[in-house]
Parts: sequence; C-alpha cells; structure tokens
Amino acid sequence: MSVKILTSTIIGIDAFCQDPAQALQATEQGAVAVFTNNAPQFYALTPQRLAQLLAAEAAMQARNDVALDEDLFQDDAASPVAIAVPAGKFALYDGWQPDADFVRLAAVWGVPLSAPVTPAELASFIAYWQAEGRMFHHVQWQQKLARSLQVGRATNGGQPRRDLTQVAEPDHTIPDGFRG
Repeated sequence: MSVKILTSTIIGIDAFCQDPAQALQATEQGAVAVFTNNAPQFYALTPQRLAQLLAAEAAMQARNDVALDEDLFQDDAASPVAIAVPAGKFALYDGWQPDADFVRLAAVWGVPLSAPVTPAELASFIAYWQAEGRMFHHVQWQQKLARSLQVGRATNGGQPRRDLTQVAEPDHTIPDGFRG
C-alpha cells in the first residue's frame, strides 16, 4: 500500500521518544513524520508551523473577492417565507417545493439554469420520484431537480417540448427561386 508522506523530515518512533524537542528543531519546515514499522504513525509540528497552518486555514475560510451576478441574489426583505421541509430523508410528496433561491443554488452546484422551474416541470419531477419511492434529503432532492431540468432542457436545445397533438398550418407561399 502506498502512503503519501507530507513532510521531507522523517524519524523513527524510538528516536523521537528519546528527544522530541531536538527532533522538531532539526526539521526544515517545522514538521516531522514519525514512523513505526516503516509506516507513518503521526506528524509532529513546531508551534510556529502550527500557527502558520492555522493562519492559512483561516485565510481560506475568509471572504474572497469573487463577485457573483446580482441577479442570483434576492433581498432578504423581498424573499418569500421559508417553506417547511421535513428533517432528514423523506420520500417526495405532493406540494414539495424547492427553496426560493433554487436557481442560485443550482448555479453553485454547477448546473446553470436559464429560467426557474415551471409548474409542469416540477409536477413531472414529483410524479416520477413519487412512483420510485426513494428517500433523500431536501438538498439532494433539489440537486436531482436541477440536474433533471438541465438534461430535460438540453434535449430540445433549450426550447419547450412541441405539442404532438397540434396540427401544423401549411405554408402556401412559394420561396424565392422556385418556379410555381
């Protein structure tokens, strides 16, 4: 089994136990991998290296300067009342609704939607999954809905499906270049 070692300084457990302070002072970047039976058992860090890692983690969690389109957000005052959602996993039921900011969430999940879900699309999605009887969390249902909309809308070039019962009107005009 291969193991990725996350430091260039390696020491055996016996040598580390004899003088841990000396082992840490001898490191290049303030980290040492402690081995037992030719496999890493744990890593030891100097206080300075730990402070660097914690600062880097805090910087990663800080707000970044990425700007998102304003049309993906709604004012809190203008947003509708939150919909009550069952806790945990549940089977899809009549009346289930995605969150009010569903289009924004879908974009975050990597599924950009050009328009919100229509009542017909939602009814079709619910009917299909009710028959399946599967159970998922609310967020998982929303992700499934987003992917379903993406695939369904892409199959017809983003256009709504044609009504097969509609009778086409014949075009009686003669195109230019044809002799009639």
